Amino acid sequence: MALCPVIGKLQHKHVVLASASPRRREILSNAGLRFEVVPSRFKEKLNKASFPSPSAYAVETAKQKALEVASRMYQKDLRAPDIVIGADTIVAVDTLILEKPVDKQDAYRMLSRLSGKEHSVFTGVAVVHCCSHDGQLDTEVSEFHEETQVQFSELSDELLWEYIDSGEPMDKAGGYGIQALGGMLVERVRGDFLNVVGFPLNRFCKELARLYYPPRAQDVQRLKHDSIPAVHTFEDLSDAEGGGPDPAASREGGEAAGEGPRAPAAARADLNGAAQTRPPFPTGLLELMDGFRASKALFTACKLQVFDTLQDRGPLKAVDVARRIDASADGTERLLNACAALGLLRRTDAGYSNTETATLHLVSDADYSLHGLAMYNDSHVWDVLTHLDRAVREGAGPTLHALGSAMAEHLSQDPPHEGTERTLQFMRAVHGLSSLTAHHVATAFDLSRFSSACDLGGCTGALARELAREYPRLQVTVFDCPEVIELRGRFQPEGLQTGQVRFLPGHVFRDALPKAGLYILCGALRDLPDDRAHQLLSRISNSCKPGETRHSPGLFSFAFAFSGHTC
Repeated sequence: MALCPVIGKLQHKHVVLASASPRRREILSNAGLRFEVVPSRFKEKLNKASFPSPSAYAVETAKQKALEVASRMYQKDLRAPDIVIGADTIVAVDTLILEKPVDKQDAYRMLSRLSGKEHSVFTGVAVVHCCSHDGQLDTEVSEFHEETQVQFSELSDELLWEYIDSGEPMDKAGGYGIQALGGMLVERVRGDFLNVVGFPLNRFCKELARLYYPPRAQDVQRLKHDSIPAVHTFEDLSDAEGGGPDPAASREGGEAAGEGPRAPAAARADLNGAAQTRPPFPTGLLELMDGFRASKALFTACKLQVFDTLQDRGPLKAVDVARRIDASADGTERLLNACAALGLLRRTDAGYSNTETATLHLVSDADYSLHGLAMYNDSHVWDVLTHLDRAVREGAGPTLHALGSAMAEHLSQDPPHEGTERTLQFMRAVHGLSSLTAHHVATAFDLSRFSSACDLGGCTGALARELAREYPRLQVTVFDCPEVIELRGRFQPEGLQTGQVRFLPGHVFRDALPKAGLYILCGALRDLPDDRAHQLLSRISNSCKPGETRHSPGLFSFAFAFSGHTC
């Protein structure tokens, strides 16, 4: 079916292209489609390892791009566009997904890998229909992917660098643009040429035709394959003769492997013609079930100092990393590949190197490192959560103890003494997370009316120091266990001194609390049994500094997610 009749259905619709790609814009404009361009802000950092195929990754990325634009436009104007089109194009060779190169060297590595080989170009497309119902945005998504095989010639380094120096590869998946200079690299193409350019126009037309020109009812009864959901939720766009009362559009071939989940559920016609509802593909649930694997890979890489090893030394080959961390080459390579699939490492022909996330948060001495948090989770929380079923059966008390609620231990009358190293490990975890979140917490509320504050269980004082920076007249007391106060100097930034912050050792259920107008508890209340929480609140109430403001003295309980409990 020609595209023009389908385009006619969209002429009076508000159509949005969720892409800044000039190539997609040109393809759709030349086809006669009128649309608005609203580039998506979706961060393309999906875990590639969680998808069964490159095409599934492309489809999900396209869908998330379109849904982000639809949601943002609705939140801004309380009115959504009629249709949002999202697309994502990737290159895959030897099961490796190639996206846009980060620099010229990366472009060279990509193009060298493609030289003399056949590779696949996948474009995932999502067509999101939007409407508003009871003040909420409703969406229905039709999605598909197209694959084209491209054969590269054997390319010399001279030719590759000449092409790279032209600047063309830098904003294109796989490092080349077939419609321009990159065409000289290509020996042959099998499939849709425009798909390689950036948008599969032919397949897009067919999908629109199936959506807006559904088959007749008697034809639907004979179908055994999947069908696109009815569009009558928004508006009956079909005026084809013989259209049945339920305008469902057929889709050839069913749900292809790797095509990803659909939203909402698709309908399937049985042999008697009755529509059967099939639930959405449970991507989130499967990711949740598999999440422990990703966590353990991250924890193990931190424990073996992989990210520290690669910092300022990468890229390194797996055998070189293995030698530096004293591990087997085969096991190290598997771990490095897992971290690369999780987006923690960058893998190229030259070897492995840290991503920006790893450099910022997984190198042990980084300013905002979460290395200590990962190590605490690995050393303590992982083991006790393995026996969570037993903890649940034994009741609230054993569960609390089994989950390693260190903050509650610090607030108890007789905190366990488990040695300096255990205390330091806990403090590293708290310090890393607190350093990352302190500024956000300190600026989340207007605390300017307070002149004194007490951070109960304030550990290394990361939050207290940030409060002092934001409120120059605020005096902050960090009140924590003696062993924590004794060790807190190891976490004091070199050269940083502030007279606004003081550290006071003590136990909140046994010793007198410092007088203050504002008390801060970082999740401690949630970790305490009800009777102990009430006892603590009563002690704070009795210690509140009177007369500081016209308002009642304040109690802030900030909750930071931390290792199965809060800190």
